[in-house]
Amino acid sequence: MSLDAKLSAARESLAERDGVLIAFSGGVDSSVVAALAHEALGDDAVACTAKSETLPDAELADARRVAEEIGIRHEIVEFSELDDPLFVENGDDRCYHCRTMRLSRMYEAAADLGIETVCDGTNADDTDGGHRPGLAAVEELNVTSPLLAHDLSKEEVRAAAEEYDLSVADKPSMACLSSRIPTGLEVTETRLSRIEQAEALLREWGFSQFRVRDHDGLARIEVGADELAAALNPDFAAAARDRLTEIGFDHVTLDLDGYRTGSVSPEGNSESEDTDEPLVEDVFDAEYPVGE
Repeated sequence: MSLDAKLSAARESLAERDGVLIAFSGGVDSSVVAALAHEALGDDAVACTAKSETLPDAELADARRVAEEIGIRHEIVEFSELDDPLFVENGDDRCYHCRTMRLSRMYEAAADLGIETVCDGTNADDTDGGHRPGLAAVEELNVTSPLLAHDLSKEEVRAAAEEYDLSVADKPSMACLSSRIPTGLEVTETRLSRIEQAEALLREWGFSQFRVRDHDGLARIEVGADELAAALNPDFAAAARDRLTEIGFDHVTLDLDGYRTGSVSPEGNSESEDTDEPLVEDVFDAEYPVGE
């Protein structure tokens, strides 16, 4: 089936609903769902973003901006994952607890608006068999996933975003801030805050694909392969060391393997479920010769 045929089928399916509320992050997947729903239902489609400690301010600003591009009504609700001890303890099912809380909050917001259907941006590639505990929450809560239902791959979602002229068509995937904290190391507001501040600096300095992993006070910076040369510049190294220690990190390192999704995650994990595995002691599990 062609992309246009899939999009048409998704719109027709959405149009059969009395109204929908989209769990809206402002990423490319949820933005395409929002655009389809707005086209199909007009004012009966509502985009809803859940604000919490794990959502960077920059991502919330992006969500607001993209909702304006689409022209869809945009609501913001608040909750705290840190209220759930199972999330805070940061096991390998952390994303299940996060998604359960987030989507439950979406259903509460939908009920307040008299809307029965909650949609999310799960696409066909998200069911590739990797470690994705968050999908269990989607299934348990009976969330509607139009992209998955109509077999739209990530590549097709990006193509659809271009058709809708959305500015996020090429936006890299952005997992929540807690994905930068190794599994088994508690998720705290302090750690989330310094990660957000550190990544804001990298964005300000012109990097586009990056993560700052927090190994219990050790910052491990990952940047995309095409940006690694810039990160190896001594001026960047000095600035990163100075600013990140000011933020609260004890040590600052650069990962020479560069950015990769799930680099500290259970085997088979993906970016949308980017939970971390090795703890800080594993970063220095071998001795290397150093010059004077």
